[in-house]
Amino acid sequence: MSKTAIVIPARWASTRLPAKPLLPLAGKPLVRHVWERCSNVRGVDAVIIATDDMRIAEAAFEFGAEVAMTSPRHPSGTDRIAEVAKNLVGFDIVLNVQGDEPFIQPALVEKLAAALREDKKLEMSTAACALDPADLANPNCVKVVTDLAGNALYFSRAPIPCDRDGDANPSRLRHLGIYGYRRKFLLDFVKWKQTLLEKSEKLEQLRALEHGAKIRVIKTKPAGPGIDTPEDLKAAEKFLAKR
Repeated sequence: MSKTAIVIPARWASTRLPAKPLLPLAGKPLVRHVWERCSNVRGVDAVIIATDDMRIAEAAFEFGAEVAMTSPRHPSGTDRIAEVAKNLVGFDIVLNVQGDEPFIQPALVEKLAAALREDKKLEMSTAACALDPADLANPNCVKVVTDLAGNALYFSRAPIPCDRDGDANPSRLRHLGIYGYRRKFLLDFVKWKQTLLEKSEKLEQLRALEHGAKIRVIKTKPAGPGIDTPEDLKAAEKFLAKR
């Protein structure tokens, strides 16, 4: 039976929030929250933190995580996990859980893996939740539209789909930055050059769509804020305080 790994990319040099993986949230480094949740995912054979900085690695070692040191020159988290995936011989599925998603639900990660196990032709899976109308025009909030089978048609920072006459009231989805990959597809994906739509939207998942890949979108409920800015970190503290 093929094996499954979760790889958590965690880099030091975040533009908007330097040293983000080690910022404290409820007394723990942010990346530890993610690792602990991923450690509760069933059917996974390895949970690995992929980083380019020894400060992150040392902190991860202290709380018992497996760590893979990766190149500091990777342009994206996908390239970082692909470097790790090269060494995951015998693994068929690689799950990419961002190191800034402290409220990720283990059950959701399991569903992303299950989609790939159940459909051998499927190359990628990801997730989305209902979009808050207040975020419709927010370019930092990525939207996704799907076909009737739940496969992604397009991802955009723009408000999609457009309700031209204002009477269709379409359900809108916010894309969540978590992915499942067939390992072979992931290793091929990072060899491809950036595509026009990817460059335009600054969304690398569009590269997969432009190459004809099928991306299954698993719908879920909002779990809590991801951390991209200092304001997000404050929101996360408030979110935890209410639980």
